[in-house]
Amino acid sequence: MGRIRFDGNEDRLSDLPECIILHILSFLTIQHAVQTCVLSTRWKHLWKRMPTLNLNSHEFMTLKIFSVFVSKILSLRDTSTALHAVNLIRGRTIEPRLLKRFLNYVISHNTHLQQLGISVCGDIGLVFNCVSSCRALTSLTLSVRPKWSDSTATLFPKSLNLPLLTSLDLTNFAFCGDENGCAEPFLAFTKLNSLVIFDCKVRDAQILSISNNTLVNLAMHYNSSLHAKIKLNAPSLCTFNYTGSYHIHEICGSGLSSVKKLNIKSAHFSASKYALVLFSWLINFANIESLTVTSTVLQILSLVPDVLKVKLRCFHNLKSLKVELIQIRAGSLLLLIQEAMIEKAAAKSPKEVVKLRKAFETSFEPPAIPDGIVDFLRQNSPSAEVNISTEDPCSFNLKQIEESIKGVNINNYRSRFSMRSSARLPRLSVRSSSSVAPGLAAKSASAAEPASDAAPASAAEPAKSASAAEPASGAAPASAAEPASDAAYASAAEPATAASPNLHICLGEKAIDCVTFCDPRMMINDRIKMRRRRSTNKDNDDKSWNKDEEEKHQ
Repeated sequence: MGRIRFDGNEDRLSDLPECIILHILSFLTIQHAVQTCVLSTRWKHLWKRMPTLNLNSHEFMTLKIFSVFVSKILSLRDTSTALHAVNLIRGRTIEPRLLKRFLNYVISHNTHLQQLGISVCGDIGLVFNCVSSCRALTSLTLSVRPKWSDSTATLFPKSLNLPLLTSLDLTNFAFCGDENGCAEPFLAFTKLNSLVIFDCKVRDAQILSISNNTLVNLAMHYNSSLHAKIKLNAPSLCTFNYTGSYHIHEICGSGLSSVKKLNIKSAHFSASKYALVLFSWLINFANIESLTVTSTVLQILSLVPDVLKVKLRCFHNLKSLKVELIQIRAGSLLLLIQEAMIEKAAAKSPKEVVKLRKAFETSFEPPAIPDGIVDFLRQNSPSAEVNISTEDPCSFNLKQIEESIKGVNINNYRSRFSMRSSARLPRLSVRSSSSVAPGLAAKSASAAEPASDAAPASAAEPAKSASAAEPASGAAPASAAEPASDAAYASAAEPATAASPNLHICLGEKAIDCVTFCDPRMMINDRIKMRRRRSTNKDNDDKSWNKDEEEKHQ
């Protein structure tokens, strides 16, 4: 049996039992798993016996290539191997023949199928016939749209019965109500543990009822078209994640006191009435231990009249408060906040109103976190830890945020922030010098010293803290200046022997010690070099073409 060997060492991976190797391959897409057939003779047919099928059209250039690939996989796969998990991701329209063949293959191997995920635009009836036949399913993810339609919601069938289902993830579905104007689509799932509802609607109903005694995790994201009150009756519910767009749904029920972790994220609001709705959330979810909100949620909460004077009877068990800073865009929310600030200023003096109006005319923005709102939430748990994070640090005045949170002893800053990589923007990461691991500190120190054959650009400015991040114009950037991954920063940024502070600002001016980024000058130089190469190649092609023409004439 031929095996791969590197530097005389044994190929220990191939010595593993086949069940372990197949388990490792199950974490790959089928496209990458098939590529392992070239490793050795043992690996040649291993992918055919994989118990999982992960088919994603986004990894293929065209739909035709994807269709041919899926057809070959279904033909060559070992039919005697049981299927445990299947995922088909094709966000747009799929060929009817291919979809029908795929669904028939799933039905013929549904005896041991436990996980099924389908995201397609196609025949809804065929999809639900396939799902209904998989009685052993424990996890189901569905995003099914009618053919040639991106906006029409798919009607969720009331007759769907999967007795072993524990996890359900639905996208773009519509739930129909009964004669009482209440929609209860999840009564049949008696063992449901996790439920995700994304961009769903309610038809002929004013209430969406989620009643389940076993439900532990609930997530509702961007259900703007769900113009209905949400009634929760889930005594075992522990985590509730909510992401809104332009309004917040009213929530009522008997199972709200069991929630321990509440996440509310929303970027925009369209009316001040949602401030009272949000305030009712705080009263209903009284026993939470962890609260995560966006700064816009705190802004809309501050619109409640005299909210800071209210004595809360909840949040006695609060241990963690996390705030994600989001910039307020021009719109109704900004106008509401400005009106509220003017009303408060009018209570003091007319001069304050005039000053405030002039400030608004000069693009003055309200504080990201309203004054006193954090202390209001922590009035019954003053020792609760506060974490503030942002993905757009340039848009906020962190000193102003620090001053707005009064009565907090700031002992330490932890900088765990890293901007998302973008093709247009340079990579930016921030870390604290007091929390950098010794090995990384040594690497960054050595990177700050220019090599003998490189231009001494970074050595000319030794006083700059970011000198290690500015490579010479004629040399490639130092590898030590670029972190291996975001996880490396996260682990390196945690201080080993630091007392847990009450407030952690994930990005602050005191925390910035070393800014590492890809110098835009390097990007410009690379473009210039590429243009020169293109022009040189073009000149060479023109010269060769002229020589050929001269030889023809001669």
